[in-house]
Amino acid sequence: MSYSTVTLETKSGYAKVILNRPREMNAISKDMRYELYRVFAELEGMAEIKAIILTGGEFVFSAGMDIKEMTNLPREEGDEFLDSMMRYLKKIYSCKKPVIAAVGGLALGGGFNLVTVCDLVVASESAIFCHPELKFGFNPFFYPLSQIVGINKAKEIVMLGEPIGANEALNIGLVNKVAPPEKFMEVAENMAAELATRSAKALEELKNLCSIVPRMDKMAALDIESSICSLLFAREERKVQMNEVLSQQKQRKTKQE
Repeated sequence: MSYSTVTLETKSGYAKVILNRPREMNAISKDMRYELYRVFAELEGMAEIKAIILTGGEFVFSAGMDIKEMTNLPREEGDEFLDSMMRYLKKIYSCKKPVIAAVGGLALGGGFNLVTVCDLVVASESAIFCHPELKFGFNPFFYPLSQIVGINKAKEIVMLGEPIGANEALNIGLVNKVAPPEKFMEVAENMAAELATRSAKALEELKNLCSIVPRMDKMAALDIESSICSLLFAREERKVQMNEVLSQQKQRKTKQE
């Protein structure tokens, strides 16, 4: 497929989805909403892709929803606008493959929402996160953010709309790693390359568990984790991968001797 508002790059075992409206600071337009849904649907069907990086490039992640487009939106098209927004967010949030947000510069409003529906976040030291939606008279999305930083901190972020720098984001658990501006993309790609060495089925099941077990009581959570472990243990792939690890360990030991 070809895209006009995003760029798709495929690497060895992983892919990069790059928001591509640089003049508009990657503001999320109607076309971008549809293309984000399409590109993630395409990547889910590619067996050779085991992880996905979502980024806006080195200088800005996304300034949020396209305000000019929203200002001129007729009231009768409001439902369609919200439906299209929820479709791409749900598609990324429910993606069977790990999604890494690589954030350089601003991630505001709808751009911040994009970050919070990803599984892992690598931020440049220049990254700034903010939910200013309340200033424009509508609500930010609360649930994904609250699942990451907790309810009280999420309330503060969405109600006050104060900017959050990269180091503070790391301290509150919003991001997983912070790196210099010239290195953050490399860190994200190394992370994706590492995930690409893993079993696709095991990654999918682990991602499901990460979503399900926090909402279960402890005994039920242990039971479902045990059942998934049993399922994966029975796969022939498990033996192949264990033998590969043992072989690599033997080679390293031989070199050391």
